[in-house]
Amino acid sequence: MAIKAFISNTFNVWKFIKCQDICSVLLLAYSKVVVTQIFRNFAYLTLNMLSKKTKYAIKALVVLGKNANNPPMQISKIAEEERIPKKFLEQILLDLRNAGYLYSKKGAGGGYSLSKDPKDIMLVNIMRITDGPIAMVPCASLNFYRKCDECHQETTCGIRDVFVQVRDATLKILTETSIADIIARESNLIFNL
Repeated sequence: MAIKAFISNTFNVWKFIKCQDICSVLLLAYSKVVVTQIFRNFAYLTLNMLSKKTKYAIKALVVLGKNANNPPMQISKIAEEERIPKKFLEQILLDLRNAGYLYSKKGAGGGYSLSKDPKDIMLVNIMRITDGPIAMVPCASLNFYRKCDECHQETTCGIRDVFVQVRDATLKILTETSIADIIARESNLIFNL
């Protein structure tokens, strides 16, 4: 209970304390195990959730992957099947087409289809197209690096160190997971009902 109160207080005053200072206080005040637990809870409180744009992009790619051997799908059909607002889906599919993941065909029998095999479309790339950085703090990003304004020395910043590990674990999963893997998982989940 004391840890939860400490986390709550730390979270409330977070914006007033510099990154490096809070790490120093935590390291001096608590053992490594407790600090790890505090960072896990703090990370849980501040995690960025998957945006609707990314989720809808993945859902649309899964539908198109399942439809790979059929004629192109119309936006309205994808939107209806996946319950995605049509106007929002139009912009998402345009971004994916511009990034080279989709073909589009105008006119009668037109619509969208995948330009790559579903096994070659990795989640990490889709997330970067739709949301940008994978890392939760700018100083831990590989492709969108930016120094934190409040940090004096990032090489000794415990928060950065933790979020580099979070980034690496996340990247491992996202770089190894394709649209084909999601399609297979869905099939397995349905089969095991």
